[in-house]
Amino acid sequence: MLQLILPVLLFAALGLAVLGAAKRFFMWRRGRASHVDWLGGLLKMPRRYLVDLHHVVERDSYMSKTHVATAGGFVLAAVLAIVVHGFGLHNRILGIALLAATACMFVGALFVAARRRNPPARLSKGAWMRLPKSLLMFSASFFIATLPVAGVLPADFGGWVLAAILAIGVAWGVSELFFGMTWGGPMKHAFAGALHLAWHRRSERFAGGRSTGLKALDLNDPKAPLGVEKPTDFTWNQLLGFDACVQCGKCEAMCPAFAAGQPLNPKKLIQDMVIGLAGGTDANFAGSPYPGKPLGEHGGGPHQPIVSLQGKALVDADTLWSCTTCRACVEECPMMIEHVDAIVDMRRHLTLEKGSTPNKGAEVLENLIATDNPGGFAPGGRLNWAADLNLPLMSEKGQAEVLFWVGDGAFDMRNQRTLRAFVKILKAANVDFAVLGLEERDSGDVARRLGDEATFQQLAKRNIATLAKYQFTTIVSCDPHSFHVLKNEYGALGGDYQVVHHSTFIDTLMQRDLLTVGQHKGGSVTYHDPCYLGRYNGEYEAPRAVLKAIGIEVKEMARSGFRSRCCGGGGGAPITDIPGKQRIPDMRMEDIKETGAELVAVGCPQCTVMLEGVVEPRPQIKDIAELVAEALIEAEAPQKKPVTQPTAVEVA
Repeated sequence: MLQLILPVLLFAALGLAVLGAAKRFFMWRRGRASHVDWLGGLLKMPRRYLVDLHHVVERDSYMSKTHVATAGGFVLAAVLAIVVHGFGLHNRILGIALLAATACMFVGALFVAARRRNPPARLSKGAWMRLPKSLLMFSASFFIATLPVAGVLPADFGGWVLAAILAIGVAWGVSELFFGMTWGGPMKHAFAGALHLAWHRRSERFAGGRSTGLKALDLNDPKAPLGVEKPTDFTWNQLLGFDACVQCGKCEAMCPAFAAGQPLNPKKLIQDMVIGLAGGTDANFAGSPYPGKPLGEHGGGPHQPIVSLQGKALVDADTLWSCTTCRACVEECPMMIEHVDAIVDMRRHLTLEKGSTPNKGAEVLENLIATDNPGGFAPGGRLNWAADLNLPLMSEKGQAEVLFWVGDGAFDMRNQRTLRAFVKILKAANVDFAVLGLEERDSGDVARRLGDEATFQQLAKRNIATLAKYQFTTIVSCDPHSFHVLKNEYGALGGDYQVVHHSTFIDTLMQRDLLTVGQHKGGSVTYHDPCYLGRYNGEYEAPRAVLKAIGIEVKEMARSGFRSRCCGGGGGAPITDIPGKQRIPDMRMEDIKETGAELVAVGCPQCTVMLEGVVEPRPQIKDIAELVAEALIEAEAPQKKPVTQPTAVEVA
């Protein structure tokens, strides 16, 4: 009986799976065009799955082992089940291999079931709770059905009763794992995820690469949408990426806005995009809602606005404005989904098309247009902080080894101390440097994160035109946001430069023995990793090497390195100022206090401002440049012999 039933069940499920795959593919293709390497992506997909994606999954050793056993066992078991039971190739060796694959899958499924017995809050429930049962049923049914093929049991073992039971088990398993894979079951991520890896929007992220710069809008194309208004305005491979979400909630667990009680949950945001493309409401979402926003009140469709300023839509605007663009969600996502890209794309529509940027957003954007800085300060005051430093100007020198990009810290009295400290370091190392002075404009980072692509491109092009007049080897900045934009986002507009952060540059000076430093004389120190230096640009070691060189042993926070908690200052968040239950910098300060450190070393003016905004008592905050400048041992000037009056004898 099984020899008749199994092929029918397998090929029926496969046929329905193919139909579901076609339907799903054409649903994704409702999105805007995006060029991909169709064949090349498919060929690279196995490596991306087994290496790049697995590197992320491996951070959780429990789930890594579970994933290897369950996913590896399922893929091998599915192929062998089709060969052995579908096509009837009852070979003993193939039977034994199928037994091994299903046994491996069964063991992995037991670990899945154990995790689901008392699941972490970040995991979605609902249909996901039945997945362990389906995995166990699939593997157990095919294991028993294959025992006669492997020669372990006689061919007629069990008779009709066992055959009927196994048929039910197989039907359950294949319907969930084959049919449900393409029609929207909890295994949907396996199908969509594989294709997402093949045709990823940022293919540069694979094979050890890094890609974090936002994609530029073509403002010269009148047909191109200014951001994303409705789900079908996303590129089709972005929509594919949303569908790959496994709802593990690792993004949710690391999101600073969610932890602060602001109305953002990156996992739900991605699921809302899936709901919007298919059409429906969020009533059946089985995970954590946006804080303060109950489920069942939001819905949409593929051609309906995602955000409505008049009433309920798929997503509320304050959800988008809660994001600090810290990229913690992207860093943690085992499916390598790009949450921040989607958020900024939707912000672009609100800012450029609707003119709707909350709180001080509109004022800041107007200041950038009028004064070239977000604070609205008179541009002529950009060098006031250095009036006594006699800084060399590019307009006078024409060329220099290093161009020091000052940034908008020039208008902030606190961060002027950092700039002055770094100038002291540059002079101590006899670096050939210069500044743009009054020719420097805002880098455009804030405008771009707030969705004002037009102002960003205007500022960027003016800066690029200014930089083109001079010759220099390296741009150095104390601001990770300016550093990131100049390094990773100006290139699309014609500005390709070698850009380094000041901590990296100081480390290089120390390695070349160009600085003479003593030992830090203060108390214990911890280091806060800026998001735009760490997660965006992968620089974690240089700041720590600099601190070690001046005798500081960093007392690491529980969340440091690529898992550092955001200070709350990125993405224009202090400007849009969406309320929550607590402030993000207050949460970060709690992380700091747990170390017992008396001082926090930072490498970003935004982080300095946010952390110093925490009510005292709290540890002192100092930039790395300030700490190094304090430890500098300046060369003593050669002593001159005292001038004495000649004696009468000498005169004679």
